[in-house]
Amino acid sequence: MKLDLRTLSTVEIQNYLQHAIAPRPVCFASTIDKEHNVNLSPFSFFNMFSSNPPVVIFSPARRVRNNTTKHTLENLKQVPEVVINIVDYNMVQQVSLASCEYPKEINEFIKAGFTAEDSTLIRPPMVKESKVKLECLVKEIKPLGTEGGAGNLVICEVIFMHIDDSILDENNKIDQTKLHHIARLGGDWYAKIDSSNLFKVPKPNTQLGIGIDALPSAIKNSKHLSGNDLGMLANIHVMPENKFENLPQNIKSAIADCNFNEESIHKLAKNLLQKNKIEAAWQVLLSSG
Repeated sequence: MKLDLRTLSTVEIQNYLQHAIAPRPVCFASTIDKEHNVNLSPFSFFNMFSSNPPVVIFSPARRVRNNTTKHTLENLKQVPEVVINIVDYNMVQQVSLASCEYPKEINEFIKAGFTAEDSTLIRPPMVKESKVKLECLVKEIKPLGTEGGAGNLVICEVIFMHIDDSILDENNKIDQTKLHHIARLGGDWYAKIDSSNLFKVPKPNTQLGIGIDALPSAIKNSKHLSGNDLGMLANIHVMPENKFENLPQNIKSAIADCNFNEESIHKLAKNLLQKNKIEAAWQVLLSSG
């Protein structure tokens, strides 16, 4: 299917994009107006864009059905300060409740059952139940249009951060396995991030990977190794030497069972890659010549 977005309705565009561009982190924004009325609302058009200065951006869009703006946006124009409370799985149902379009005089902290606590440097309150809170100054609000569905980029500088001790590791860094983020997808769909679906991908830094183009042709053109498999193999910075003798005996035995058949060798290497044993996978592949 091919889609020319210029021919689609805003509702159709939103549906396709929100399902395709996912998962998205959720900004749970607490704001106040000039009379100190509090608003609390989630936004999934949100991410980090700079660390020096520390800048995050979220976008309260104009409502598609009637082109009205949200209380969060109205508040920020009066008091350009916001707490971005990071949402985890234990909060998700209450956060969804806070997204209801309550009248302006309704305090979503109370309606959704959250506990307000004072911020350190800014006026809007924080959500006590959130394990990470970002106190932010709004540097700019950039409208992206004037019709229903148009976003408003709220460019925020993070000036103070609160992190619950329960999600820290022994080095006082956030342990990714302990902060069970949620993320928005399309429609009513969400994702939960926990240790059952987390995985690591080695990040190339100063050392360059050799690249898939540098792989031996028998490996590069394998019918059994996927693009992900080849990417793992090609992310080393030097082509490894054959060190068959250094392999554990169980892998040597597995290679012998393959009888040096290329198909079997590649399947064995694939199995090792799935266990993140990249060096062993390379040795298996090199053993076939």
